[in-house]
Amino acid sequence: MPYTPSGFFCDRLIRERERRDGEGSLNKPLRFNGQDYNTLRQECSQRKSLFEDDSFPATVESLGFKELGHKSNKVKNIVWKRPKEICENPQFIVGGASRTDICQGDLGDCWLLAAIACLTLNEKLLYRVVPQEQSFSESYAGIFHFQFWRYGDWVDVVIDDRIPTFNNQLVFTKSAERNEFWSALLEKAYAKLHGSYEALKGGNTTEAMEDFTGGVTEFYEMKEAPKELYKIMKKALQRGSLMGCSIDALVPARYETRTVTGLVKGHAYSVTAVEECKASQHKESKVRLVRLRNPWGQVEWNGPWSDNSKEWATLSKAEKEKLQHQNAEDGEFWMSFEDFKKNYTKIEICNLTPDALEDDKIHKWTVSVNEGRWVRGCSAGGCRNYPDTFWTNPQYRLRLLEEDDDPEDNEVGCTFVVALMQKNRRKERKMGANLFTIGFAIYEMHGNKQHMQKDFFLLNSSKARCKSYINLREVSQRFRLSPGEYVIVPSTYEPHQEGEFILRVFSEKRNTSEEIENRIEADHPVPAPASAGEESEEDQQFRTIFQEIAGDVSHVRKLGGDMEITANELKNVLNRVITKHKDLNTEGFSLESCRSMIALMDMDGTGRLNLQEFRHLWNKIKQWQGIFKHYNADQSGSINSYEMRNAVNDAGFRLNNQLYDIITMRYANENMNIDFDSFISCLVRLEAMFSKSAHQHKTQKTTGQRNTNRRPWTQCDVTQYNMI
Repeated sequence: MPYTPSGFFCDRLIRERERRDGEGSLNKPLRFNGQDYNTLRQECSQRKSLFEDDSFPATVESLGFKELGHKSNKVKNIVWKRPKEICENPQFIVGGASRTDICQGDLGDCWLLAAIACLTLNEKLLYRVVPQEQSFSESYAGIFHFQFWRYGDWVDVVIDDRIPTFNNQLVFTKSAERNEFWSALLEKAYAKLHGSYEALKGGNTTEAMEDFTGGVTEFYEMKEAPKELYKIMKKALQRGSLMGCSIDALVPARYETRTVTGLVKGHAYSVTAVEECKASQHKESKVRLVRLRNPWGQVEWNGPWSDNSKEWATLSKAEKEKLQHQNAEDGEFWMSFEDFKKNYTKIEICNLTPDALEDDKIHKWTVSVNEGRWVRGCSAGGCRNYPDTFWTNPQYRLRLLEEDDDPEDNEVGCTFVVALMQKNRRKERKMGANLFTIGFAIYEMHGNKQHMQKDFFLLNSSKARCKSYINLREVSQRFRLSPGEYVIVPSTYEPHQEGEFILRVFSEKRNTSEEIENRIEADHPVPAPASAGEESEEDQQFRTIFQEIAGDVSHVRKLGGDMEITANELKNVLNRVITKHKDLNTEGFSLESCRSMIALMDMDGTGRLNLQEFRHLWNKIKQWQGIFKHYNADQSGSINSYEMRNAVNDAGFRLNNQLYDIITMRYANENMNIDFDSFISCLVRLEAMFSKSAHQHKTQKTTGQRNTNRRPWTQCDVTQYNMI
């Protein structure tokens, strides 16, 4: 059965083409599910009907798959209603979007709501995610849209305004204002992006922060936080960064449980301000304070600097106004920076990309983005603990070109952040997918433009690496290294785990990063004609064998042609020889494989092989058999799919990662092994493709055509390779 190219590769080519056309940018986001907001709204207006979204319908499937699935009692009394059915005067936004508009419902997505609360602090970012022109009055058609960053692209997500309710109350996110619906609709659009509401249960604030901004997040454990953490937090908020924090709950049963101080363990909070104020009772000139928000819209800190605490009496009226102090049970509260460090265990800061920042003196990052995939049996090599396969992971060359302007602590070097993000795992939860444990290592290299081999990693230690492999959507870390060339190797902790990822590098100064792709070429792609001259004894013996195979020689001569053999005759003779090699452990060549061999070697187009063509094929197979035996050292009769890279290389072919992945998916069995027949079939197809490519190149030179594509094999001929 003909092999169909992986959807990943097709999607990647489509995305590359779209980027060239400006698709996926802020100004021209991709249409999620192909839905265009303006077109759909206009169609509804002309029909005078309200939009109903068939791609995310008002059904149980959109609610969830397990706890909110068909078998759950929770969904039996849920009714989907439009805002105009819930209240008399629904509004999209009432008095401007603010952090008090986000109150958690019956869904464990506090991580998302904490990020939304942070988003409201930056109007430019907020109204990029939540387009302002929407309302329940002008041109209302029951349709709304929101924009998110999704693995390197901006996407526009269209929804209808039917929202889950129970007893006419919103089941999930709601606003403190009963007739305000922007936050509930934003949550719905985000649920659609991930497949269902239930897919949003449990997560990390940084995930949503990045999906709202396209930024990259840094984590700080309070126990290991740098001394200048307060300065880092203040500077981050001044730059428009989003910030969240949480208190670890060691016992799962204690998640989202209130402590005696009013703080909640295992719960996500937003950091909404960092300020210094002058208090009369303190010896220090200033007191450092942090403002936080609980997305529940209630349950607050009750210690020093809480809403009703005595500390506020020590501040002047002007200081209180500067801090916007309010005595209200709204989920927002102040606490001292020291209490913040004592009570919270981690903080996340989402640094924004250049396109998210205003054109002023705010510092901007240089960003490079690379897409990749771990393919089981080929490029899913696991971490450094697995040296036999680690080297097969995708590799990315990083060039650090400029040193920092103002290096800290008199250290010279280039500051950069590496962020490795695994894709689509949340959306695939309903199919049993969980987050992989991922990480990366960085090695110094010097001018090598080829994929680094196993020996390189055995002889060289890493220059830097992530602190630990962890099962988060994204692992990121800040480094400072000298200018130069490096190779970043992203991987899962265990080998054989298949998935897609993006690797981003954010740097203070200029950098470039790109996947290390071997140049696609072959040492001897075109069969060389046999030299004329007297036949040796070996040649004579070979001719005798060929004559026996070819059948009725006199009949052939009567037709006036040379002796030739068919695909079926080729199959018989090859299998007769192969059966004598017990170490190959193969069922023999298939008729289809033999037809491919004839297609490769048949220079005169007869569909058969003459003596010269058969001899060349025979020599090729003997050469490839020697390579196979070398990698079949355990005499199991097959070679490991990871070893296939080296075997193909020894046969004279240099391929890129995409083609190695395709070879593995096509020829390896369920145990990621490749038998002799598959091995030969693969090399025959490769030889045929390079022969065709070389012939086309020769034709272009002869006819004077100019070859404007220096690497035609990487895009056009991949499909041809699969069709052979």
